Amino acid sequence: MVDDPVRQALREFTKERDWSQFHTPENLAKSITIEAAELLECFQWGQQADTQAVTEELADVLTYCLLLADRIGVDPGAIVLDKLEKTRAKYPVEKAHGSSVKYDRL
Repeated sequence: MVDDPVRQALREFTKERDWSQFHTPENLAKSITIEAAELLECFQWGQQADTQAVTEELADVLTYCLLLADRIGVDPGAIVLDKLEKTRAKYPVEKAHGSSVKYDRL
């Protein structure tokens, strides 16, 4: 796994505070869901949301996602690209272009 500055900074941050002990995969997955709900809350009363609040909540979601990937030993970029290839097969351009229909109905 290639280390990047963001993941290294997260490792250092959690190590300095001895928080890794709390970062089980289960706890991190829970935290992702909690932070995602806070991100959604930014849009609770309409499509327009405070950009700063959205940015901060998105950062929290991404932080926990990166911590979980690190904890289970996977490269975030690699798993995203792998999933994109699988999704590309489910949604071929000629069938999916401009459509929000689920793959099993294309």
